Amino acid sequence: MPIWKNYYLARSVEDALLALASAQGPALPIAGGTDLLLDLQQGRHAPVDTLVDLNAIPEMNFIELRADALYIGAAAPLRLLAELALVNEHAQALVEACGQVGGPQVRNSATLGGNVAHALPAADGSIALAALDAQAEVAASTGRRRVPIGELYRGPGRSALVPGGEIVVGFYLPLRRRGQASTFQRVMRPQGVALPVLNMALWLRREGQVMADARLAVGPAGPVPFRARKTEEVLRGQPLNAETLAQAQTALLAEARFRTSPQRATAEYRQHLAGHLLAEVLEKVWQRTEE
Repeated sequence: MPIWKNYYLARSVEDALLALASAQGPALPIAGGTDLLLDLQQGRHAPVDTLVDLNAIPEMNFIELRADALYIGAAAPLRLLAELALVNEHAQALVEACGQVGGPQVRNSATLGGNVAHALPAADGSIALAALDAQAEVAASTGRRRVPIGELYRGPGRSALVPGGEIVVGFYLPLRRRGQASTFQRVMRPQGVALPVLNMALWLRREGQVMADARLAVGPAGPVPFRARKTEEVLRGQPLNAETLAQAQTALLAEARFRTSPQRATAEYRQHLAGHLLAEVLEKVWQRTEE
């Protein structure tokens, strides 16, 4: 049984939306396809009538400064994001996250838009974008809108995008200012399993010896990419010392909902890792704010 009937190469966002809307049966957008094709081949997603390829759409491949934001097209490959100096200048956490997705062949094809649209609670790109306070530009036949990255998720593998009716065109990230920095770290099994046991991204704004503001994202710590907002509150206005770290670790374990995964780790092990990972990202990003 074929897993799709028709394959259409779109030349613009509007062209892609029209192709999705006019398909004779279920239709999906595709860019890298590193998740979607596996899901179709392995039966985790029902066969579709039409796949609409987004790779030839210019604005979905741009990576550039736009006014007061860094714009990243949703179809830009992760390899490029992991290598570009412009992305590293303003979004260090995203560079580190993209550089750890799969292997080189996967990163050559996989896209940030696909990483987000797949809607997994520990997707590396999604965790980094959450900490960086990114907004997504979503296109539909009725027009375009920008939405906070956290509004794109409904649950594990369940995107808030209208199937066949909406496309993520790109992402807008605030530019890095003096005293600001970010980082991403993950723990994964060493036996060739690329999925994270736990990952974490932190953005920090430092004023003197105080953490003036912080955004912390963790995965998997809930059904969607998780912003640890109560832990952020503990960090704000405090110096980085042993007492602050202990309070933040306690807050994180209280608000995160770690679960047991037979393929990766127990909830107890993830709880153990979370405190250590928080200490590592705090120390790393604190040092980066001095650069």
